[in-house]
Amino acid sequence: MVIMFSTVIQAEELKTVVISKTAVERYYHLDGIVEPVHRSTLTAQTSGQVKSVYFDVDDFVEAEQLILLLDDSEQQAGIKQARANLAAAEAGLQDAQDEYRRVKEIYAKKLVARSEVDKAEAMLNKAKAAREAAQGALEQSQQQLEYTRITAPFSGYVTARHIEVGESAQPGTPLLSGVSLDKLRVVVDVPQSLIAAIRQHQKARIQQPDGGWLMVEKLTIFPFAEQRSNTFKVRLDLPEKFQGLLPGMFVKVAFVAADESVLLVPARAVVYRSEVTGIYTLNEANEVMFRHIRVGHAVDPENLIVLSGLLENETVAVDPITAGALLKKQRQQKVDDE
Repeated sequence: MVIMFSTVIQAEELKTVVISKTAVERYYHLDGIVEPVHRSTLTAQTSGQVKSVYFDVDDFVEAEQLILLLDDSEQQAGIKQARANLAAAEAGLQDAQDEYRRVKEIYAKKLVARSEVDKAEAMLNKAKAAREAAQGALEQSQQQLEYTRITAPFSGYVTARHIEVGESAQPGTPLLSGVSLDKLRVVVDVPQSLIAAIRQHQKARIQQPDGGWLMVEKLTIFPFAEQRSNTFKVRLDLPEKFQGLLPGMFVKVAFVAADESVLLVPARAVVYRSEVTGIYTLNEANEVMFRHIRVGHAVDPENLIVLSGLLENETVAVDPITAGALLKKQRQQKVDDE
């Protein structure tokens, strides 16, 4: 009796937890693909022969950096002509203004009819319109000149080169394609049977290459389904300049689809012996027992879901090494008692 009492005292000193049901989020896993938020194909907006291409595939380009240059001879000539036209229009406007003032002075002396004033005013308005048109033509010519210098709209990598030096470009001709890795997102096709639950919970996580999970802060759910597949597109934004994922990679995405009540056990209390998964428990007599259990996935780094082998309100030893030593002592005591 003294030996059994000693064992009970040791069991009472063992760190334990009482198993209870806990509400956890149930995840539904789908495949997603990483895509960049910013990607584009630059096209020519004016005509000209390609003079220089400063970057090639896989080169990194800073935002606003010059990446391609077109010959600007035609555009320079256009600006020269537009300036000449503007000068002529301004001279014509000055003449029309002088004529209008002259006619008005004569009309004030009642030496000409009102129709002459109206005629001079119409000529003045026409000259003003011609001047505005000439100014607009000059601005358009200057814009065409700017189009001969193609700059990067964002920082990123060149993914394709569609033209070579010496080739002629026309408006709409593809020049270079690029992609930014600063902002990425994951796109998932979600079955319509899950979309209501996903829209309700608005929670998801993405599996990283190292096996860890990244909680997503923003979900964008498309308000319509694809007709061919009856699936809804869902976009999940990654943190800015996130490392480890690249455009085109497939990733696992876990959406919160429901809440369920499950039994949780501390991960450190679970023992793995070959193909056996078990845990140490204390019965009503405060004796240590080894129980076979079946566990599910981890809800966090510290807790596992128990699928079978344990009941609610049972006591589990948190330290399996100490519990195993106590169980061995208990068995030896029983042998000695016999």
